[in-house]
Amino acid sequence: MQTHVVPVGFDYDRLIAPLVRDQFDVDRVVLLEGAVGSEANVEYSRNLSQKLETDFRNLLGAETERVPVADVYDYDAAFEQAYDLINGELDAGREVWVNVSSMPRPVSFAFATAAHSVTLERQADRDRIHTYYTAPEKYLETELAEELRADRDLLRDLLAAVEEGDAEGGSEAAVADGADASDAVEVDRVRERLSTATDLLAEFDERGTTIGAKEVNGSHIIELPVASFSNVKPFEEVILFKLGEHGEFESVSELAKALAAELNEEYTDSFRSKVIYNVDRLGPGGKGYVEQESHGKSYRTRLSRIGELWVRAHTADDASDYDW
Repeated sequence: MQTHVVPVGFDYDRLIAPLVRDQFDVDRVVLLEGAVGSEANVEYSRNLSQKLETDFRNLLGAETERVPVADVYDYDAAFEQAYDLINGELDAGREVWVNVSSMPRPVSFAFATAAHSVTLERQADRDRIHTYYTAPEKYLETELAEELRADRDLLRDLLAAVEEGDAEGGSEAAVADGADASDAVEVDRVRERLSTATDLLAEFDERGTTIGAKEVNGSHIIELPVASFSNVKPFEEVILFKLGEHGEFESVSELAKALAAELNEEYTDSFRSKVIYNVDRLGPGGKGYVEQESHGKSYRTRLSRIGELWVRAHTADDASDYDW
């Protein structure tokens, strides 16, 4: 059984056409919906999602579910959502296909990276996890721009004809041969549409299909970490969860004391050495989940960005089930 996870942006064909044309056996589709940009953009995307929901059912006979994405620019939340969704589909015995052709990049990259991370943690399921992209046959932006240029030129000619008629004492309207006055084109409306089209084309020619750089959470850059999860041993998990709960420890010794208290263990040199050894395995020279900063004779210890993602993705696990 196949589940296709499809983030919905402003595309239709790339999300369903390849599955129809290549005759995929699609049993279930999860359509991810998120608010992007203006109210008009959001409404357009929702209409596409509704159309996709209908067509996936009618054309492919697939069970279809629409799932909201709270914030399309929150990579960490999207990664957590993707990680849980992919694992849930695998646990249900389904093969998972993730389409990364549409939606804002943070969501697409988060789902692709989560799929990759799950393959590393679930080696036996590697052949049941897929990410894919579909290239468009053509882009409509340039064609729309060319059509708008033609309309702009037509408006210029129409306005010139009106103004020429005014100069000769005619009315402030251009009336086609055989048309009555009720069919006249208002001059002010022509000027307004011509100005709007000219300004929009000037922006398109200068800047392309987008304008500006949006600030998200105080920054104009959304970092997309490469989260390739490794298999984590039980005691390493305890360390990661503790760092996730506490945030930062002034030294590894402070971390070891906190762990000993939590696990009802005696704090000994042997236990401290065990913590140091496992922190080293989780550090930059190992799995990359922990980072340390020199602080006198000690090292401040905290989760790396990848470590934070790991903890966030695994918070549903019950650490008390493990035998330390």
